[in-house]
Amino acid sequence: MVAGVNSSVGNVGGVKIATWNVNSLRARADRVEAWLNRSDVDVLAIQETKCKDDNFPWELFENSGFEVAHFGLSQWNGVAIASRVGLDDVERTFPGQPPFGKPGADEVQEARAIAATCGGVRVWSLYVPNGRALDDPHMPYKINWLDTLRGHARQWITDDPEAQIALMGDWNIAPQDDDVWDIDLFVDGGYTHVSPAERAAFQAFLDAGFADLARPFTPGPGLYTYWDYKQLRFPKKEGMRIDFVLGSPALAARATDAFVDREERKGKGASDHAPVVVELSGP
Repeated sequence: MVAGVNSSVGNVGGVKIATWNVNSLRARADRVEAWLNRSDVDVLAIQETKCKDDNFPWELFENSGFEVAHFGLSQWNGVAIASRVGLDDVERTFPGQPPFGKPGADEVQEARAIAATCGGVRVWSLYVPNGRALDDPHMPYKINWLDTLRGHARQWITDDPEAQIALMGDWNIAPQDDDVWDIDLFVDGGYTHVSPAERAAFQAFLDAGFADLARPFTPGPGLYTYWDYKQLRFPKKEGMRIDFVLGSPALAARATDAFVDREERKGKGASDHAPVVVELSGP
């Protein structure tokens, strides 16, 4: 479903795109609206809206001058794209997107991927499945989901090397050791997010030609995007870097700056994720 207003011109001389797992849009509507109004982003990919289309807060975005497309099937998952530089050719799920089904149960398609063309950029808002545990049925589902998407992503830039594509969202993978606060804890504990299979699935996008647009501008350990609510992870600086903007070669050439808005993780009612913002040159 799509709703919106007439598009306006983005930042003079450039465009800001961002991704943010809001962990329930209706519960954080005031914070999201305030952030949109002060951040001056042009496109926001949103994950974990946790609502259906019929109870999505359309007016939140319209009041701030954004067109918005949403894909939500239940009170879980849910993805959206908000744009003030155009919102065209909306696509829900990618071709062949794997459904989830436990052995002996019916398969269910989940609201985890939505795309739209915004100011000439093909934006995908992605909420990659959480593997939950190394031996959980969600793990092969996660790997298959990523492998299917990567196959399409590689083909898109093979067919059009100048294609401007942004794969944005919560990837539920920490691809490097310093993307978690204690890699030994994760490896010795047999935790997800850092397993060889998950990291290989992420690396396959880089091998296909996509680039992490934020990391060159936000190097070093401690640049996390997620902090669990439990055990005071945020004040202890015990976080994970699992939210990414992967860009096609043509889009990567336009990246001029990026930052993680850690301040948005502070205060009452914050999401457990912080927005990741990438600045692009050109209109």
